[in-house]
Amino acid sequence: MMPLPPFGKIRAVAAAENEGSARGAMIPAGYMAKRVAATPAWLPVERVSSVYSVSGCISEDFADYIRFWQHNGYWLFNSPETIVAIAREQAIDLGDAVLFFYEVQDRQFDAGAWTPFAPEPSFRTDVHVPPVKVLEGYDVVSFTARTSPECSPLSCNALASEVDTNPRCLLTSLEQARTLLEHGVFKNAEPGPYRIFAVYSVPWPGGV
Repeated sequence: MMPLPPFGKIRAVAAAENEGSARGAMIPAGYMAKRVAATPAWLPVERVSSVYSVSGCISEDFADYIRFWQHNGYWLFNSPETIVAIAREQAIDLGDAVLFFYEVQDRQFDAGAWTPFAPEPSFRTDVHVPPVKVLEGYDVVSFTARTSPECSPLSCNALASEVDTNPRCLLTSLEQARTLLEHGVFKNAEPGPYRIFAVYSVPWPGGV
């Protein structure tokens, strides 16, 4: 594993501007349906059995969805029903797709600092929070173009072989994600900024 200072020490020495509200809050971002992939052969991490990354590089999104222009300002979907409607209109089979709900920290990390960001205002963002959700873990995702999710270095860059993750190739806590970012673990993986997502699995609405 990549060596890091003891966790308690990390918290004690963290810069004041990166503590508390300066790091941001988690807010609803939207939904995505994905075809979850098993761990690829080039990611030799026995503890990882499947990839629940926000990125679509390994576990692909249900479709090339941006061309339908029904996503919200976080480039996700406000409700599962929107995904279902697109799938029916476009004859896309959702039988093997897993439905995810995401929260995102409202500050992104780049060049050693947390800075605020907001959803793209030209798209309606009105996320319907699910009544039932299961937290699977936390992902760190690159947003160089500051539009849709790009790469999840834990999977895309095999950082899961250097830092502790759970069997879904996700981090186990928000604090772990923040700490790894602040200590440069993701620095040479992909260009920033980076955003932190809480990844939840949710049931499909009836009739899917």
